[in-house]
Amino acid sequence: MQDSFFFQAFVYLAAAVISVPIAKRLGLGSVLGYLLAGIIIGPFILGLIGQEGQDVMHFAEFGVVMMLFLIGLELQPSLLWKLRGPILGMGGVQVGMTAVTLMIIGIFTGLAWQTALAIGLTLALSSTAIALQTLNEKGLMKTGGGQSSFSVLLFQDIAVIPILAILPVLAIDDFASMAAPSDVHHSSSIVSGLPIWLQTTVVLAVVAGIILAGKYIMTPCFRWIAKTRLREIFTAAALLLVVGTTLLMTQVGLSPALGTFLAGVVLAGSEYRHELETDVEPFKGLLLGLFFIAVGASIDFNIIVDSPVLIFSLVLVLMLVKFLVLFIIGKFFKLGLDNNLLFAFALAQGGEFAFVLFSFALQSNVIDTNIANTLIAIVALSMALTPLFMLVNEKLLQPRFGLREESERESDDMDEKNKIIIAGFGRMGVITGRFLQAHGEQATYLDTNPDNVDLLRKMGLKVFYGDSSRRDLLQAAGAEEAKIIIIAVDDPEKTLEIIDTVQKHFPHLKIFARTKGWNDSYEVLEKGVDNIYRETLDTSLRLAADALCSLGYRRYTTHRAIKTFRRHDERYVRELAKMKHDEKALIRGAKERIEDLESLLSIEFENVGKDKDLGWDSTTLRDEYGKQVRDD
Repeated sequence: MQDSFFFQAFVYLAAAVISVPIAKRLGLGSVLGYLLAGIIIGPFILGLIGQEGQDVMHFAEFGVVMMLFLIGLELQPSLLWKLRGPILGMGGVQVGMTAVTLMIIGIFTGLAWQTALAIGLTLALSSTAIALQTLNEKGLMKTGGGQSSFSVLLFQDIAVIPILAILPVLAIDDFASMAAPSDVHHSSSIVSGLPIWLQTTVVLAVVAGIILAGKYIMTPCFRWIAKTRLREIFTAAALLLVVGTTLLMTQVGLSPALGTFLAGVVLAGSEYRHELETDVEPFKGLLLGLFFIAVGASIDFNIIVDSPVLIFSLVLVLMLVKFLVLFIIGKFFKLGLDNNLLFAFALAQGGEFAFVLFSFALQSNVIDTNIANTLIAIVALSMALTPLFMLVNEKLLQPRFGLREESERESDDMDEKNKIIIAGFGRMGVITGRFLQAHGEQATYLDTNPDNVDLLRKMGLKVFYGDSSRRDLLQAAGAEEAKIIIIAVDDPEKTLEIIDTVQKHFPHLKIFARTKGWNDSYEVLEKGVDNIYRETLDTSLRLAADALCSLGYRRYTTHRAIKTFRRHDERYVRELAKMKHDEKALIRGAKERIEDLESLLSIEFENVGKDKDLGWDSTTLRDEYGKQVRDD
C-alpha cells in the first residue's frame, strides 16, 4: 500500500494541508510549512516517502517553470527592457563575484581548481522558487529589494546555460562518473553534438520562434479556443503551451524556466492574459508546494548526523558569503538599507538548479560522489533555512533599520509654504491637488516614492521627497503656518503614524484622512480624526447610480438615494467605531445597520416623486425622449 500512487498522493496532500496552516498561523509562511512537512514525512523521521522523493523533485520542478510563466505574464516587454540594467549588471556581478569567492575558498581547502570553479558557479545560483514565493507571499515583489532579487534570479536562470557548457571542459580524469542517466537529461539535447556556431544559431532560432509564435500564432489560437466556451479546453491549451515550451527549451539545452518566462512576457499584452493566469495559478501553487515538500524530504540527515558541525559550518559559510556579496552589490547599485537587507537575505541560499548541475558535474567527472552528496545536503539545508532568515529580517532587522532608505536620500529643501499640505501624491493625492490648484489654492506635496517624485516633477508639478510622519520634514514643509493637512497615502499604518506626529507637534492643523474601508476608518476615528474619506465610496456610489439609471430609474431618484446612502453610511461608520473592540457587538451592529439602510432606501424609492417636481431631471427625460423618437 505504501508504494501505491494514491497512498503517496494522500501523504503529500495531508502533509501540506496540516503543516501549512499551522506554519501560517505561527507567522512562519507557507514555504517553511512545506519544507517542514517534507522533513517530517521524509526518510529520516516518519519514512512515509523514500527514494521516490527524488523522482517527485524532478516532476515538482515544473512548478518553478509555471511560476516563471506567470511572472512573465505580469511583465510588459517595456518593463523588462527597463530592468535590463539590473538583470545584466547586478546579476552578472553577483554570479561572477560569488563564484570567484567560493572558488578561492575551495582552493584553500585543498580542492582542485576545476572542482572549486564548478562548485563556485553552481552555488552562486539562488533558489528562484523559494525567493520569489516568499517575496510574493509577503507582498514585497514591488519593492526595490524585490525587483532587484527578481532581476538577479532571471540572470541566474540564463547563466545555467553557459555553466552547463563549461562543466564538461573542467573534467578531471581521477573522478569516475556516478550520475544516473536520468540526472543528465541536459546532455542529451538535440544540439549537443553540433558545432558551437550551429548550436548558437539553433538556440537563437528557437528563442525567436517563441517570440514570433507568441505574438502572431498563440493569440489567434486562444481566440479560436475561447469561442468553444469550454473552460477546461482553455485550461488544457494553457498547460499545453507551458509544457510544449518546456520540452522545446529542454531539447535545445536551455532552461525551461527561462523559455516559459519569455513566452509569458510575449503574451503579457494579450487580451487572454488574465484568463491564462487564472487557469495556470492553481497548478503552479500545487506543484510549487510539492517541490518544497520534496526539497525537505531530500535532505540527507544521515550526512548531517555524521558531521553536524562540518555541515552546518559549510551552510553558514555559504549563506554568509552570498549575503556579503549581495549586500556589497546592493550598496554599489544604491539600494536603501531596508531593500538591501531584503535583497541579501532573499538570495543567500543555494538554488534548485544545484541538484541538476551537481549531478551533471558528477557525470562529467568534475567532482566526486562524496563531495556531490555533501553539497546537495548543504544546498537543501540552506533552502530550508531561508524562510527563517527572512523572518529574522522581517521581525528583528526591518523594524530597526527599515526607515534608513528614506534617510539615505536626503529630504528635499522646501522652498515654498502653503496653507495646505498633501501627504502622499499618488492616485488620490494627484486628483485632490489638481482640483485645489484649479481653484487657485496651492499646496505643498510630499511623497516617499523617489521615482514618483521625479516623474511628477518632469510633468511640472512641485512635489517634494520625504516621509510625512517625520516632525522635521513637516516643519520644513511649513506645518507651523499651514491650516490643513490632507493625508492621501495608501498605507493605513503610515496614515496613523502621520496622524500621531501631527496631533503631537502640530495640533492646530485640521486633518483630512484617506482610508481604505470601514476597519481603517475605525482606527482613524479612534485617533479623534472626524474627516475621513474612504477611497472607493463616492466612485462606487456613482457607479451604482449610473447602473440604476441604465435600468430605467430617474436621475433624480438615484441622486437622492446616493445622498441618503452616504449620509447614513458615514453615520454608521462612526457608530460602529465605538464597538471596534467588541467583535460580536460590531458584527451584530453592522448587520442591523445594513438591514435598516436597505429598508430605508426601499421605502424612499417607493415614495420619491409623489410630491416632488421631477422636471429638473433633464438627463433622464432627454434619454427617454431620444428612445421614443428612435422607436417611432
